[in-house]
Amino acid sequence: QVQLTESGGGSVQAGGSLRLSCSASGVPKSTNCMGWFRQAPGKGRETVVTIDHYGSTTYADSVKGRFTISKDSALNTLYLRMDNLKPEDTAMYYCAADRYWNCRPFGQLEYPYWGQGTQVTVSS
Repeated sequence: QVQLTESGGGSVQAGGSLRLSCSASGVPKSTNCMGWFRQAPGKGRETVVTIDHYGSTTYADSVKGRFTISKDSALNTLYLRMDNLKPEDTAMYYCAADRYWNCRPFGQLEYPYWGQGTQVTVSS
């Protein structure tokens, strides 16, 4: 049974940093496509960044240069380092995993496994 658990969210001021973690169990050594997604109040869920089996990453334009995804396969943990945070980054952040090594086209949200989310709030 796949279980994803996010942690590391919190409240920061604009310009600050946070590191989110996603602990995965039941996903074979985190080798499948995984990603970070977010949903702001009153808005739809959007893809922030994905990473495939080969380590290839795709970022949303809004976070390029500020966010960095990484994974520790030995610990089955996915990370999201977020620097220079902006108020518009305020959202619930979710990690998700797929059944496949290659990631779906960026923006598709039909991942079968999701965590419960961790809240990130950025004040100006």
